[in-house]
Amino acid sequence: MSEEKPVLLVGGCGGVYFLAAPGELRVEVHKRDRSAERPTWVRAVLFGPDRAVLADEWLPAGSAEAPLQTLELRTAVANEGVYGLMISAANDRYGNDMRWGFRTNCPRYLVETSRGHRDARHQEPIVLGSPDRPGEVCFWPQPDALSIELRSLPVQAGAVTCVDAAGTVLATLAPDANGNATHAFPAGPRAGAPWRLRFPSYYADIAIDGVTRWDERDDYPNLSLWTPDASSWFALHESRWLLTPYSRQIYGQPGTAREIDFRVHNNGLEKATVDLSLECPPGTAPGTAELSATRLTLEPRQAQTVQVRLRQPAGEWNCRLRARRGSFTTYSTLTLRPGPAPAASAMTPPLVLTPYRHENEQFGYLPDYPTASQVYFDPANRPYVLTADSLLSWRNDAWRPAEVSLPAGVAPGAMRGSKVAFDAAGGAYALTSLQGAPALLHVPAGGTAATATPLEGRGHFDLENFSGHNLPDGPPPFVRVTRTATDPKLIWRSVNDLELFLPENRDGRLVIGEPVMISRLSIGISDHSGIPSSIVSRGARVHVIWAEATDPEAKAPGVPTYVATYDRTTRTLSEPALIGYGPPANDVHNTPCITMDSKGYLHALVGTHGRTFKYARSLQPNDSAGGWTTTEDVGPNLSQTYVGLVCDRDDTLHLVFRLWQQRPERFPSGSAACLAHMTKPAGQPWSAPQPVILAPFTDYSVFYHRLTIDRRGRLFLSYDYWSTYWFYRTDHLGGRRALLVSDDAGKTWRLAAGADLTGAIDAAP
Repeated sequence: MSEEKPVLLVGGCGGVYFLAAPGELRVEVHKRDRSAERPTWVRAVLFGPDRAVLADEWLPAGSAEAPLQTLELRTAVANEGVYGLMISAANDRYGNDMRWGFRTNCPRYLVETSRGHRDARHQEPIVLGSPDRPGEVCFWPQPDALSIELRSLPVQAGAVTCVDAAGTVLATLAPDANGNATHAFPAGPRAGAPWRLRFPSYYADIAIDGVTRWDERDDYPNLSLWTPDASSWFALHESRWLLTPYSRQIYGQPGTAREIDFRVHNNGLEKATVDLSLECPPGTAPGTAELSATRLTLEPRQAQTVQVRLRQPAGEWNCRLRARRGSFTTYSTLTLRPGPAPAASAMTPPLVLTPYRHENEQFGYLPDYPTASQVYFDPANRPYVLTADSLLSWRNDAWRPAEVSLPAGVAPGAMRGSKVAFDAAGGAYALTSLQGAPALLHVPAGGTAATATPLEGRGHFDLENFSGHNLPDGPPPFVRVTRTATDPKLIWRSVNDLELFLPENRDGRLVIGEPVMISRLSIGISDHSGIPSSIVSRGARVHVIWAEATDPEAKAPGVPTYVATYDRTTRTLSEPALIGYGPPANDVHNTPCITMDSKGYLHALVGTHGRTFKYARSLQPNDSAGGWTTTEDVGPNLSQTYVGLVCDRDDTLHLVFRLWQQRPERFPSGSAACLAHMTKPAGQPWSAPQPVILAPFTDYSVFYHRLTIDRRGRLFLSYDYWSTYWFYRTDHLGGRRALLVSDDAGKTWRLAAGADLTGAIDAAP
């Protein structure tokens, strides 16, 4: 530990990546509170190259007048690789109310400034907080035009200089009377990395193109990497996500052959060669583990898959998969254990996620089915899953894509949304794209051959999906939401046309038909989480639920929610029935949801954003115009968002949503999100919320949850945990979507196996 180097404090959250050699790694974490009104607990998580958590400690709330708080973390580095330190702050996800810094004995490291997310362009200004000492900010200079903006400089301290890697002065940034300075560099070659900003007083707010703010064309978007010491620089930008996943837990019977995929990624701007090797324990039997390739040459931003071929040993065994790119190296860990994975066993909720240890690390979850989105089941209980570019179904003992028949010269496009719908005969439907425009994909029952029918308009579309007791005789109804106005003062308020479409099959051809206008004041549909159902139908009657924008000056108690019924026989639309108001007003998060029970009664939930959902039931079956029960809260003082609702065979309603809670047994300060489940048996009140999944961090989280139900009444809960902290989110390449199944109405859950999806198919149509 270099004691002569001062602790330089910075603002925001984020962390540090260390390129650590064998020996002891020591990291001191320092913290100071800035606000007497908002003292902050700071969490420091130290992890290894394989994301094994080596330390997880909290620095308690203090005061601005108190000495620096210090926490020392140590670990023995047995094998060279990239270690990391994550810094987060409870109730302060932007890191405004504290300053932190560190010392380390590791000579190579980079800081990543990464706060919690905002509903705005991603930017990560570097905030310096040690005005009584000089210091540097060293960064990678992008070759495109580059602007540096400095704010809050101490005017009396003098100018800041910018020098290149050779020490040549490139610019002098003298503060004006307000402590601001800027400089713009034209596009052109840069004289190596890093460049350095030299501060006579380490106090400023810094914005640098390509370092603290990005656009889609930038070379390294979202990587806010820098260091206060140029000698600590190492080539992390081009080697980011070089080898993923970082670890794999594998269970099986001794002698079982397995192939485990790893992704080798070149994040750099030039072609790269990556050498791969397995580091196995002494005495490992020949043939226990082999690589499909030991050297890969990758184009810029290219990735390839490499397999580790394993034969399960009789006892527990582990090895490292090593990747080398020039002088940079890191590794992933494989651990093999005999017997069935814990994922196969039923778990009484909640499932507790911890930092860097999710479903595979804790339970050996390795799904043998697609997890790109939620699973749906056709009338024969055959599973379907939508991916980015195809609709998959289980046919002839394999997951097979829909084969779209297209006119000559028309290329298939990406799938839209995540819902799959069915007709009574077993035909499947999903939204797709043709030449960039929306289309309705149709796969007739019994096969994979598909057609795609163009749809007019470019708004948001939502299909009727199966939620327990609805099944259209023909093609599923759908709605189109077309934005007509936005509100620059209210980010979540927009005004939309809401139109209902009732497609038909005529002489073997899908006819979309003319739309029925439902509302010109729709607030829109938010369905990334919960996948709320906008439509439910039975026979000739189609019921649509929606929420509306209101005049901000009117001070409405919430987003008004309506239901109307369209009768296919009479071709008439009923008058809208007002169900209730979901607070706050003019917030698209408050998307409502509708389902029906076996008797045809409609059940509506009014969506809210951090408030309690509101529930009502129709007084007449299959009719929204015959009156509704008095709207009621589903529970007392619940902080709920994102409705997910189905109705099982016993007419029990199942509701899954994000819930905010205090968790003092897990976090000494701050509120945390969980994914929770409530039930309402027929004729009975709502149950208390039961957490199903607990987030690993405090502050904002979302689970991108999607609740579906199969034709036998089993619940399937698909989710992908997403933390507010960019440091945590960007560390994992790609999604983490997992699938839970419950056979007992949510009393217990287990991580689904392939047989849970494919083993309950009835006589196929």
